[in-house]
Parts: sequence; C-alpha cells; structure tokens
Amino acid sequence: MADFGLYEYQEEVVQRALRGENIIIWLPTGGGKTRAAVYVAKKHLENNPGAKVAVLVNKVHLVDQHYNKEFNPYLGRDYSLVSISGDCDQKDFFGSEVKNSDLVICTAQILENALTNQEEGKHVELSQFTLLIIDECHHTHKEGVYNKIMARYVAQKLKGERRLPQILGLTASPGTGGTKSIKGAVEHVLQICANLDSVIVSSKVYAHELKKKVPRPRKRFDIVDRRPQDPFGDHLKFMMQFIHDFMALGPDFPVREFGTQEYEADVVILEKKGVTDRNRLLSQCALHLRQYNDALLINDTVRMVDAFRVLESYYSTKSSTAMDGTDFFLLGLYQENEVELRKLSGDARFENPKMGKLQNTLLEQFDQGGNSRGILFSKTRKSICCLYDWVSNNPALQRAGIRAAILTGAGNGINYMTQNEQKDTIRNFRLGSLNLLISTSVAEEGLDIPECNLVVRYGLLTNEIAQQQASGRARASDSVYSVVAQAGGREVRRELLNECLEDLTGRAIGEVQRMEPREFQMKITDLQTEALLTRQLAEQLKIKKRSRFNAATVQLSCRGCFLPVALGNDIKVIENAHHVNINPDFERYYKTGGQPALKTFEDWEPGRVISCAACGRNCNAQWGMEIIYKKIAMLPILAIENFAMETPEGRKLAKKWKNVEFTVEEFNFSTYCHNKFPNMLD
Repeated sequence: MADFGLYEYQEEVVQRALRGENIIIWLPTGGGKTRAAVYVAKKHLENNPGAKVAVLVNKVHLVDQHYNKEFNPYLGRDYSLVSISGDCDQKDFFGSEVKNSDLVICTAQILENALTNQEEGKHVELSQFTLLIIDECHHTHKEGVYNKIMARYVAQKLKGERRLPQILGLTASPGTGGTKSIKGAVEHVLQICANLDSVIVSSKVYAHELKKKVPRPRKRFDIVDRRPQDPFGDHLKFMMQFIHDFMALGPDFPVREFGTQEYEADVVILEKKGVTDRNRLLSQCALHLRQYNDALLINDTVRMVDAFRVLESYYSTKSSTAMDGTDFFLLGLYQENEVELRKLSGDARFENPKMGKLQNTLLEQFDQGGNSRGILFSKTRKSICCLYDWVSNNPALQRAGIRAAILTGAGNGINYMTQNEQKDTIRNFRLGSLNLLISTSVAEEGLDIPECNLVVRYGLLTNEIAQQQASGRARASDSVYSVVAQAGGREVRRELLNECLEDLTGRAIGEVQRMEPREFQMKITDLQTEALLTRQLAEQLKIKKRSRFNAATVQLSCRGCFLPVALGNDIKVIENAHHVNINPDFERYYKTGGQPALKTFEDWEPGRVISCAACGRNCNAQWGMEIIYKKIAMLPILAIENFAMETPEGRKLAKKWKNVEFTVEEFNFSTYCHNKFPNMLD
C-alpha cells in the first residue's frame, strides 16, 4: 500500500473492505476517506474479473471532483472510467455506459432514475454492480435518495438475493439523529448501519497518527455585546405591529417575538390559514410580515442598509401589482415610512456590532501578510451576498489584501451559481488569486478546498455534523476556528451543544463497535425488517391518498387572487417530474414574462415564466413557466405551491405535487398532438 500513498490509519480502516465485507469508514474531514475508497476500488477490480464499481455522490460538483482528483489518476490507465451527472448527455444512456465501463461515478439520483426506468439503454439493476461506494453516507436515512437505493438493496437481501454489490460507505460523522441520550445515539448509528447493511469501522491502532495528520484547529468564541440601541429594528417592529392591528387577529393567535425563526413559522401558518379561509387580507398581510421579519433577521446578521435594501427591492414592484384595499394599505405603510427607514439604516452610530467583531477577526489573520486563506460561513444566500458586498467595500479589509468571492450551491436564480462558476471559484481559491470564500453550507461537505488557516462561522445554527465538517476545513497548522456571535445568543449555545453531541456520536459508535457480531447482526436484521414493513405501509397509504378525490372534482385557484383557473384533470405529468396543464383554454388565464436561466434538456427547453392574469387586475402571482416539449408542444409547467385546491372536502394546500390527493395521469404526447393538430395527422 506504500506506493499508493496510504497512511497506516487508512490501511487499518480498509482491511475488512478488502475481505469483501460491507463497511462504513468513519474518518474526520481531511482524513483521506476518498483515497482509501480508491484503493479499495483498485483492489476490488484487480481481484474480481468482470467487477463493476459505482461511486455515488450527493452533489453534482463532486462527480467531476472525484473523477479528476482521485479515481482517474489512480485507475484511469488500467480501467474504463466514466463520470455522469445531470449536466452531461451520458445520463440519457446510463445503462449502456454502465455496461461499457469498469467504474462509474455519478450522483445518486442518476442511479435511482436508472433503477426505475425500464427503457432499454437506460435501465440498470443493482446486481450489475459488484461494489457500491457511497460518499457522505450519513445521508442514507428517511426519504433521501441514498436510502431509496439502499431500501431496494435491503429488500432484495431480505428476499434472499445473493447477487448484490459490496457496500463501502464514507462519512466524517453519522451524527446522533437529533437525540441527546447515549441510548438514542446508539439506535441512530445502528439504523445508519442497517440502512447501509454495513458495520462501522474507525482507526484504533493508528489513532495517534490520524490525530497528527488531521489536527484540530484552535477554537474560539469572538463574542460581542448586544446592540445597546436599534432604532432601525424598532421602527420595523412598530410597522409590523401596525399590520397586526390592521389584521385584528384577537387573542386566539398569540404573537411570538418579531425577528425570530419562530415568528417566521407563525406567519407561514397565518398565510396558509388566509388562503384556506379565502381571507385575502390575512394571507397578504402574512406575506408582507414575512418580508419585514426577514429584514429584522438580516439586520441582526449583517448591516442595517442590507435589511433596508431587502424591503426596498420587495416593494419596488408592489405598486404595479396592488389589487385591493389590503394591497394599498400595505404599500402605503411602506411608502410612508421609507424615508425614515432609509435615514435610520444609514446612521453608523447604531450599526450591528457583530460586523466590527467580524472585521477584527479577519484582520487578525490577513493583516499578518503571508498566504492566509479562509472560509466565512453564513446561513443564507442573501446573507453571504451582503457579506461579500461589505468585504468588497471595506477599506481596512481591502488594505489587508483580502480577495473574496461567493460560493453557493448550484441552481437557478440570481443568488445561485452554475457548476462552472463553482469550479472557477474553487480553482482561483486553490491558486491563490482568491483568499477568502464567503459560503453557505455547500463548502462544508465534500468539496476539495485547500487547507485554510481560518474558518469563521457567522450567524449559523446547524447540527453537529455540519459543525464538524466546517471545522475540518481549517487544516493548516495553527489554524483558527472562530464563532462570531452575540453574548448569550443561540449560536453560542448551539455550538456548545454540538461539541457535546460530537462526543456523544463517538461514544455511540464505540458502543456499536463493541457489540458481539451475532447481537449486531440480529439487531441490524430487525431494523431492516421493520423499515421494510414501514415503507410498504407508507406506500399503501400514499396510493390511497393519491386517489382520495376524482381529479375532475378538484379545482385549482390562484393563491394570490383566489380565482379558479384549472381542474385537476387538466394536469398531466411528464417523466414523473413536470406537471403541465394541457387544457388549451388555460393560456387565457396567464401572461408570460422573462426567460428563466435554464439550459435545454433532451426532450424540452425552457420557455418564459408565467404569472396570473386571471382576474384582469394586478395579481401577477408567479405560477411556473412554459416549456417547449419535443420542439412541438408549448406547455405551462405549474408549481402546485402557487395554487389552492378546492376539493369536495374543502380548500387544501400542497407544497409538492406528490402531496396532492388526486391522481395525475401521465402525459401522452401522441394524444396531445392528435388533439392539437388533427388535420396534420390525418
């Protein structure tokens, strides 16, 4: 193994995998789990003629990273490797690619799709693989895609199927599953082991070498006192109370503290109640209150001016969409207070003291010169955009030579990044042209980011897994892990709790590892059998729920203006993913807007976004977008969260189409074309 570059602790943890056993490797971030997995894959391919390996990842950007940085350099010369994600054409012929390759690296969703797709050239069976490597395998639980794949594996195993692949899971921490007791933590670790049909292994003999190779950063709490005065925040709260008085909710709906996550949960419930009760005053006031609450949360995290800009942006379009007295009241309230809010947000005497503490924390590392590199973690895309603006326009930070960039998850929208943008940012960080990443949780897990000497957690409340992964990014010698927080704030309490939970995770794993093999296997089989029965029952209930109402008896109403615009049987589903309205009369209810930033796919390309024009007034509620299907059919895709459903049992809401209580039939392209173009097809 020496020529492969493994450390002795890595050699130790792969031994049982080399003997063909199913295992989970538990090593800290930076401990070389992926390199160990490459070695196992190499030996597996050498020792098993005709072997076929699948490496599963949970994020698109990890596909190319694992291929380019780990698997291809060590295996590419002797074996046929392919990397497949939703961004490449090979996914459309996944079955064929698997047949022609020795090792495939893909997102778990690609494999799940291939397991369920029966079309020739796309379908695969688990039995075609001899080794499954599952990265970040602690996600193998509940309804996650890893668990869907492994549920199929476990079901086949319990039926006596022997042609199943060996499993190799990789994790920095399985966590405690939200429990705070040793008994609950042990149960959680056992459940992860059962889901992966694996034992969990860690370094024992060479633990000292591991500790030396992956040193822990120096942790510190950079605490600031509570802001003594906050006239900007107080003015926002005054306006929120004014809206509450306008709603006249009464004592049945107690109000929790403005500017908290708990209050946000309250206004979400309030908006739903307004929609289901057909009370537009209630639903619209709740939507506006959520914006004010967001502004308070931003005011507590970053600058006052950032909070003001959020409201300014929100209300910039409201004058053109006002429909009734409620809209004019809410718009008028903002307009009457806009000048005062702008003035207060620019008063430096009352600025957020956390910003000053954050500045000092950054300067302490970057003012020393040298090659400092850091990651600044914050909760939301909105907050990291505000922090980037602050860093870029802060003279002291610029004099210190800080060259910052944003790193967010891939997606569509103004605050998302494309995969190529992600790659460019990380490459520039690695080369040194950037030295500070301002990131959401995307940089906590899996990304191959060079060693940092500073990691800052700013305004974050996360679990012990995310905390360990973020801490693991500070790998340089004498590195610092800083928590910038308010004195007595929830961030400090959560950070201290996470330290206890990290210790609890280690103790729970130790107990599981000390179990007698027979006892462990009996427990695993019991958990697997119980999970299988639970899934079967849940599926039966799901089928029953989906057929509760006849689709023709369900009416879809706009969530903004409450006007009915479609029936349930107008909706068809394409490829089990895209829910479209095929009624030709539907187009008179909506208008088109801008072009979404989406690429063209195999069978469809994006059209324009669509919004409500049903009431002939200014509703403009976003509904979804048009797509051009097979270059012929212009079809509107609808997001069900933008509608209310009138059913025989009253008005109902659904966040996802999978939650609706009527059956949505598959879209038939031939039937659509025959109905749409009857003369052309005669």
